[in-house]
Amino acid sequence: MAKDLSPSTHPLTPPLTEEEWLDWLRLLRSRRVGVSTFFRLMQEYESAAAALAALPGIAADAGVENYSPASLDAARRELDQGRLAGARLVAFGSPDYPPLLADIPDPPPFLWVLGNGPLPVDAVAIVGARNASSLGTRMARRLAAGLGAEGIAVASGLARGVDTAAHLASLDTGTIAVMAGGVDVVYPAENAVLAQEIQDKGWRVSEMPPGTTPQARHFPRRNRIVSGLSRAVVVVEAAAKSGSLITARTALDQGRDVLAVPGHPFDARASGCNMLIRDGAVLVRSAEDVIEALAHPGTVTTAEAEKTAAPAQTSLPFIDLHKQILDRLGPSPVPDDMIIRDLAAPPASIAAALTDLEIDGQVVRGAGGMVSRVS
Repeated sequence: MAKDLSPSTHPLTPPLTEEEWLDWLRLLRSRRVGVSTFFRLMQEYESAAAALAALPGIAADAGVENYSPASLDAARRELDQGRLAGARLVAFGSPDYPPLLADIPDPPPFLWVLGNGPLPVDAVAIVGARNASSLGTRMARRLAAGLGAEGIAVASGLARGVDTAAHLASLDTGTIAVMAGGVDVVYPAENAVLAQEIQDKGWRVSEMPPGTTPQARHFPRRNRIVSGLSRAVVVVEAAAKSGSLITARTALDQGRDVLAVPGHPFDARASGCNMLIRDGAVLVRSAEDVIEALAHPGTVTTAEAEKTAAPAQTSLPFIDLHKQILDRLGPSPVPDDMIIRDLAAPPASIAAALTDLEIDGQVVRGAGGMVSRVS
């Protein structure tokens, strides 16, 4: 994990008591506290309780008046609703937190998990079009079954099409459904039976509060967990502009291998996969191709090399990073590395902040790492 986000100086101690869990919930659910801010505050103040006490003063220094953290009652309601659904919390730093997920730049401080036993440590993501063709769903099933036969769990997003096919084929060998909303809110509703089967045999996970109805802005953040849980991401079918390509881009930022199933040039559902292969993704014909790629992982991506080589730098002040980025953006797209240079900030910090702003609808990403501000 990038040094600017990781509590490396003071390793996080997972909550052991209900009071500590309530503090963690309150801190992460507080207004203007995202994942990167949570870790910065925990690193600086060493406990969620101390960070909560400091929040109003920090917000006032940043020009936010009358700031109040999330209430204790709201945290208690979330805890009760999760338990009522049969879910458990898994905290960053605990033995059952997935080690691959802990290694991404912006790991969830905790996950709500519905399922039996610890989450798998070895998974591959299979993602693709919701309006998948019959060949696409058949390919997803074959890939998932082949990976499962080798003891590799399959992660996906419980969407229609490719996701559904991948989950169905890996029910008995290990499947992880990453939810965009609450872990207890099934979307789409037609997958209610499948979701229950996954809960019984595999795992449903979410970083969102139980009861949360998924909205469009939640899906890009969900996608980073799909790829973060996985050693590689396989895209089966995807249009040129699709959520699956967002997952692929996130996977590259996380240093994961990206693989794609080729398709006919005239099929719009194959255009995204063909673009990925053109740009260097591993071409996949079978599960054996995926297993071979896992045995011989590709070279470290540029983003990963920057993360590894960059010296530790001081994090930008709480709340101020988003404002500084927005101040430097306009309607005309600019390269994201220009923002990194202008702010002299760690690349992982900027990447996490841009993701937050994209999810909030304030920033739009384009091809080639170009970003612009929504007017």
